[in-house]
Amino acid sequence: MVFKMKILNDESGQGAAEYILLFGGVIIIVIIAALSYSNYIKSAGNEINTTDVQNVTNAINGLNSKF
Repeated sequence: MVFKMKILNDESGQGAAEYILLFGGVIIIVIIAALSYSNYIKSAGNEINTTDVQNVTNAINGLNSKF
C-alpha cells in the first residue's frame, strides 16, 4: 500500500510533460504564421514586374557613368 501511494504522489515527470505541451503549442503557432506569411510574400512578389527591374538596372548603370 505504501508503494502505491508513493507512485501517486510522484510528480517528477509533470514538468517535462508541461514543457512538451508548451513547445508543441509554440511550434503550431509558428507553422501557422509561416504559412500565412508565405502567402503574403508570394502575392507581394507578383507586384514586381520586369519593367521595375529594368528601371532599377538602368538607374544603377547611370550611376556607373558618374563615377
